[in-house]
Amino acid sequence: MAHDDTTQQDLDQINAMQASMEELEDVPSNATENATIGDIIAERLSRRDLMKNALAATTIAATISPMATLAAYAKTPSTTPSFAFDEVSAGSSQTHHIARGHNADVLIRWGDKVLDGAPEFDPTKQTADNQAKQFGYNNDFVGFIPINGRSDHGLLVINHEYTSEELMFANIGEQRKKKFKDMTADLVAIEMMAHGGSVIEVKRDAGKWTVVENSPFARRITAETEMRISGPAAGHDSMKTSYDPSGVNVRGMINNCAGATTPWGTWLTCEENFNLYFWNKGVKNDHADAVALKRYGIPGQAYAWGKFHDRFDIEKEPNECNRFGWVVEIDPTDPNSVPVKRTALGRFKHEGAANIVNKDGRFVVYQGDDQRFDYVYRFVTKAKVNKSNKAANKDILDNGTLYVARFNPDGTGVWLPLEFGQGPLTPASGFNSQADVLIKTRLAADLLGATKMDRPEDVEANPVTNKVYVMLTNNHKRQGAATDAANPRAENRFGHIIELTPPAGDHAAATFDWEILVKCGDPEIAEVGATFNPKTSKDGWFGMPDNCAIDADGRLWIATDGNTQKRTGRTDGVWAMETEGKARGTSKLFFRCPIGAELCGPYFTPDMETFFVAVQHPGASADGIISTFDLPTTRWPDFESGMPPRPAVVAITRKGGGKIAV
Repeated sequence: MAHDDTTQQDLDQINAMQASMEELEDVPSNATENATIGDIIAERLSRRDLMKNALAATTIAATISPMATLAAYAKTPSTTPSFAFDEVSAGSSQTHHIARGHNADVLIRWGDKVLDGAPEFDPTKQTADNQAKQFGYNNDFVGFIPINGRSDHGLLVINHEYTSEELMFANIGEQRKKKFKDMTADLVAIEMMAHGGSVIEVKRDAGKWTVVENSPFARRITAETEMRISGPAAGHDSMKTSYDPSGVNVRGMINNCAGATTPWGTWLTCEENFNLYFWNKGVKNDHADAVALKRYGIPGQAYAWGKFHDRFDIEKEPNECNRFGWVVEIDPTDPNSVPVKRTALGRFKHEGAANIVNKDGRFVVYQGDDQRFDYVYRFVTKAKVNKSNKAANKDILDNGTLYVARFNPDGTGVWLPLEFGQGPLTPASGFNSQADVLIKTRLAADLLGATKMDRPEDVEANPVTNKVYVMLTNNHKRQGAATDAANPRAENRFGHIIELTPPAGDHAAATFDWEILVKCGDPEIAEVGATFNPKTSKDGWFGMPDNCAIDADGRLWIATDGNTQKRTGRTDGVWAMETEGKARGTSKLFFRCPIGAELCGPYFTPDMETFFVAVQHPGASADGIISTFDLPTTRWPDFESGMPPRPAVVAITRKGGGKIAV
């Protein structure tokens, strides 16, 4: 929605602002000569020995397109059921849209009550104390933990990734280009309380979900919540600060993006773009860890926190940044429990921590480092999951092996262990302990020759089929010479999805097979090179896959981030993706976001009768259109004069009851 008073100068500024923020979040910092996923695909395509017969040609095609496998699948019955719903029309509007026969009800919004004593939300009179009791901003991951095994009563655990001051506060606009001149200590305090996460108790009655008032489980975690550091990096010299000389305690978690729940009922929440909060670019080259800072993009200085808090100034507290970028484990059933940063899982820009119990009983966590040219990881615990005694799994994530993926041109892959003393991970390369390896995970993975990917985001294992799906959002900075087998497109603006197959269903195996499920974008534009199944409609294709969910029947659902009217002619949303049989590579649009919003946190209840989704940053500026608190492009979900757009969690159910899309 254009504004009549928008000048060309305004448009130029907002376009520059958007480009600046994207660069801050996602400027590549991987300067290694490691093969990119595009290099690998190119090498695979150039192998003459693989091109000598039709079988080899089929093998290559299977890696780069789902279409070559359709004939084989035609003789094999589908292992997962198809989706039964009438597709939503793609497009862009001020509100959300859901497939016919389903309801989409807003459950909780930014500013709604979480803790007892929270005042009614008034964005013009907001304070840090109020925000600390209210639902935070930009909800990302959503997880459901059943109470007494029920699917209609449980706890929702929700990440609050970041804040957008231009939409949160009146009369200040976007602050990064203004060098935060309008940001005050009070406004920063509100932002810090809007980060972190929320735990709410929810119930379904007469088909509708509600938040349980004054629940004993209700909790807000913020950027100031006391947390414990555990695992190999706990107590390391690089983790010590003036606030915490022991290196085992830290305040808060920030930029928590995707996450997961565990079989023992805990919540894994993942710190992503933590570099954006740290200040003092002038000291960077003189910092003791200048190489590591550059590799992690620190300081990003995208928020005003370092202006008022010394711990976010790398000159005043050089080690504070090492205490962020971790997976945090939280027990939502105990509001007094101390969140724990599990350092054994590595430090990078975590998109998620999707997991599966391996057939040998060990716990496997898949992770993506969400930045262009960064890596896919896997963590395998040393101990087995104790299914009969959940308490016995309390510290299972502190001991195990972290691996990084190398994708080979022949459709195979290797998990490379990040273990001190093995290969180049020695004092000669600057690593003196396993703690060093984990604090500087990116540098260690560089040395092992991991494959540089096109923004690996969510990585989910399918417990029904044992396949693993890697969401690769995009990478417009990949040049033609840097393409490879697993990242085949130069200037990959629309992303793709890779399917991994562990040998014999063993998620702890040293190797895997892989192929590209689908390359995203508009199939009607030849130069885009999209590979959706021809059965996909004009509304069914998408760009920029981000998060995903797998329901109890093993069906794959894709959430997107980055679709706009100018980029793809549609807003973000949830698409249902066929992975088996003749329809493999077909997708259908199920839920469409309001303008400016990203779709996050897709999560099903165990009975598949509710699908929770998170609508993040509705009304954000896009396509050169300026959107602010005072003049937003939408006022979703309230549509009340003076009320800004509010990130919210939506509960999707089927009219009359029953499973979603069945």
